[in-house]
Amino acid sequence: MPCRILAHIPPCTLQSFLVKLIIQIPCYNEADTLPETLADLPQAIPGIDCIETLIVDDGSRDDTVAVAQACGVTHIVRHPQNLGLAKAFQTGLDASLQRGADIIVNTDADNQYPGHYIADLVAPIVRGTADIVIANRQVTNIEHFSPLKKLLQLLGSWTVRTVSGTNVPDAPSGFRAYSQEAALRLTILTRFSYTLETIIQAGKLGLTLHSVPIITNETKRPSRLQRNMWHFIKAQGGTIVRLYAFYEPLRTFTYLALPFLLVGLGTWLRFLLIYLSEGGYTGLLQSLTIGTGLFIVGVLILMLGVLADIINKHRQLTQETLYRLKKLELQQKNANRES
Repeated sequence: MPCRILAHIPPCTLQSFLVKLIIQIPCYNEADTLPETLADLPQAIPGIDCIETLIVDDGSRDDTVAVAQACGVTHIVRHPQNLGLAKAFQTGLDASLQRGADIIVNTDADNQYPGHYIADLVAPIVRGTADIVIANRQVTNIEHFSPLKKLLQLLGSWTVRTVSGTNVPDAPSGFRAYSQEAALRLTILTRFSYTLETIIQAGKLGLTLHSVPIITNETKRPSRLQRNMWHFIKAQGGTIVRLYAFYEPLRTFTYLALPFLLVGLGTWLRFLLIYLSEGGYTGLLQSLTIGTGLFIVGVLILMLGVLADIINKHRQLTQETLYRLKKLELQQKNANRES
């Protein structure tokens, strides 16, 4: 497909901008749709002094890189093989930070998200009222979504809001803007998708999230992230469960231990009540034995939760250390550029 970008915007110099935006686009075999996506990107945005583009080629086997070069993409980062969307997103964040981005916008290469909404996404960050802004696709109004898919999208977003303590109406939306501070703090751990994990991380880190309503373009190809509805449910559901256990280990293990503790105590009480009502031993020793076993299992699970919570505190310290190292590295690179 011919490239529709008419002018190439060269990389910005430190002297020429105050606020730098990098629009990153993870790509996997996107040669057909990438030109249209790039052509739709804005050339100027209020409050932004410099706009650059960055393509993360996730092991494409087509002409994605050649098309990106022909369209004048500012930066191209390549994976030698396909590592998945989550890894491509993290690579894009790191590469954008290394290139001095103050704000990072992530969009898809299939032109699902209209480029003119980027101005709406970055506006709250420019004003300093948000760390992350997520586009709300208003899934109930998307005509090509089946009723089942709309229901599952709403249910998934509600679950993420509950787990993360945020108020994001469209959690799976990949059209987002991140401040430099938010990008420095986020570290993707899952492999399937970054969308849910970044929201849960942001909620636990106390970052401010906003949403902006948008109307999407009609997609011209099926999603490459989900093979079918069941695959999507299984992958996203597993991600939510793992992340909740990762960030709330004590609460998770407490929930797991509670049934064993309650049933164990219940069988003890049954034995005790019968013992007292019959005025002595009644031969129901199995209730006492089963109850003791269940109670011990519950206590052991609870102890695992305590240990996991201690490990979680060490993870928080490690995450804070990683954030400070990345920030120092960024400050050093900026100082080197200025000198």
